[in-house]
Amino acid sequence: MPQDRPSTSGRVRPGDVTTVRAAMEVLAERGRKGWLARLLPFLGPAFVASVAYVDPGNFATNIQGGARFGYTLLWVVFASNLMAMLTQALSAKLGIATGRNLAELCREHFPAPVVWGMWALMEAVAMATDLAEFLGAAIGLNLLFHIPLLAAGFLTAIATFVILGLERYGFRPLEAIITSLVGVIAISYLVEVVLAGPDWGQIAFHSVVPQFAGPESVLLACGILGATVMPHVIFLHSSLTQGRIVTRDPRQLRRLFHFELVDVVMAMSLAGLVNAALLRYGGHHVGAGGHAGLSPPADPALAATAGHHAAIPGGHRRGPGAHADAGHQPGGAQLRASLRAHPTGDVYAPP
Repeated sequence: MPQDRPSTSGRVRPGDVTTVRAAMEVLAERGRKGWLARLLPFLGPAFVASVAYVDPGNFATNIQGGARFGYTLLWVVFASNLMAMLTQALSAKLGIATGRNLAELCREHFPAPVVWGMWALMEAVAMATDLAEFLGAAIGLNLLFHIPLLAAGFLTAIATFVILGLERYGFRPLEAIITSLVGVIAISYLVEVVLAGPDWGQIAFHSVVPQFAGPESVLLACGILGATVMPHVIFLHSSLTQGRIVTRDPRQLRRLFHFELVDVVMAMSLAGLVNAALLRYGGHHVGAGGHAGLSPPADPALAATAGHHAAIPGGHRRGPGAHADAGHQPGGAQLRASLRAHPTGDVYAPP
């Protein structure tokens, strides 16, 4: 196996010299360094791949799952994340062991018509995936800074090319900036979840006990799985590891893969926590039994239409799960009608 591995030595770029030298010293077991110093040169590829696990698809499915079913689908998030760890570890192993990425091996081993069909399919998948990321970034700039969508789209394109342009200096600068961006997302959501005061008992229960709450929950579970284990990132991970640290020694290859496993576990665990936080964020006031106590709109009629237990202007604000006595408050008739239509009060349709 190592004899068939193509050599990429001599192509180390300026930004990678220190990282590659430190990694080779660790693989050769030279010098005495702490565990963190030994690990750092190998961290990065899985964090780049983890971007696909915190994309708009994850935002949509997880927030909707939390808003509709509370903690019920939390086990799907963690099960999907474990599957992602397996597939990403296998993809990384492929790049390390063969020195080729998954696309190159498919080209070598499949008939030409199959290869062309796969290429066309992957181009369509890449465009569909990039469209969601591109629009998400443009809308984010519009919401944060009130930049018109067209101008925000151009800024997104410029930022994308600038980040990709870092590859000319090597893999390390690109890994560093993408890991930093993922870290900002992770810290933001995890802090918000802690501030929201989650029910840790319910989280522990629904993390390990598989449950569904009707056909719609099954559909959302499929969406969560599909937004987590994604084919394009499997191709990507093998490409990220194929020429990053090159060695022909079988013993060093095994050590390299062990370090990459640590990278995968760390990055995918972080992505899993972000996805769990998204689910928690979507249902941040959903109590046991799925009764939504999310803060209602200010308009009593809108509050009644949404099916909440509302806080009516001029009345007393009700806590999560409390039924509003709206008989003497504006909008009481609409609220009573809504509660008769949805007596459990668990219907929440985000705008």
